[in-house]
Order: sequence, then structure tokens, then C-alpha cells
Amino acid sequence: MRAFLDRLYNAAGYTAALFLVGTLAMVVTGIAGRLLDFHVPGTDAYAGYCMAAAGFLALAHTLKRGEHIRVTLLLEHVGAPARRALELWSLAVAVLLAALFAFYSTRLAYQSWEFQDVSTASDATPLWLPQLAMAFGTLILLVAFVDELVLEWKGVRRHRAPAASLHNE
Repeated sequence: MRAFLDRLYNAAGYTAALFLVGTLAMVVTGIAGRLLDFHVPGTDAYAGYCMAAAGFLALAHTLKRGEHIRVTLLLEHVGAPARRALELWSLAVAVLLAALFAFYSTRLAYQSWEFQDVSTASDATPLWLPQLAMAFGTLILLVAFVDELVLEWKGVRRHRAPAASLHNE
């Protein structure tokens, strides 16, 4: 199961990177079009879709690498039992919030498909297509938070300290 989850998080991260390349391609196409006097409709909208997809799909990968911003001021000043209790509580709350986020983003994509909602920009893209990336990203984030909660519950979760260069005081 661990190998499958790690592959899932890495696949989401690599897909996010591809969407970043897509953002770059759309921006460069738009700039080249203005400089060379041609127009490709929808490049600004597609750049936005790619940027949103990259952000949502990178969430779980970033979480599992310990790169999300954490405020550890309280955790640094309590004992091990209290730290574990606070970690379990915060991860349980994170699972709940991620579940709500995943539910509503999936519902949004489904409703956009059901109502045949399209973008108001010149591209007229069916909105469920870019919203799928948000739905998948939040679902994978939910899986990652459940994974973290289970690891913490079992007592095998690794707590990563930020690199020394990240401490700016």
C-alpha cells in the first residue's frame, strides 16, 4: 500500500509540473502572438486553468514532502505526549476539512458537467474539464491527510524539521 500511495503522490506532483509547463506554453504563445501579430484565442484562460491544476495537484505531493507551512511554536514547547495529541487533533481536523473540500470540489465539477456550464471567456471551455483537476487534487490531498493521520496514530510518522536555511529570525 505504501508503494502505491507514494506513486500516487509522485504522479500528482509530476502532473502538476506538466501543468506548469502548460502555463508557460500558454503565456509564451500569448506573448509571441502579440509580438508577431497573430492571435490564439483562449490562451489567457488556458494559462489560468493550467495554473489552478498545478496548484491543486501539487498539494498532496507537497504535504508528503513536509513542505507545507507549519506553525510549530506551540509544538516546540510541549512534551511528547501533548505534542502527539496536538498532532492527532490537527490531522483529524485537516482530514475533515480536506474531506469537505474534496466533496464540494467534486460536486462542483459534477454540477458543471450536469448543467453543461461553459467558460464566459472566448474559449467557451466546458468548466467541468478544468474543475476535474481541482477535484482530483483535493481527493488526493484527502488521501494524503488520512495517510498522515494513520501514520501518526501508529506512531511511525516522521516529523521533518525544516532546513536551517528556512529559519529567518
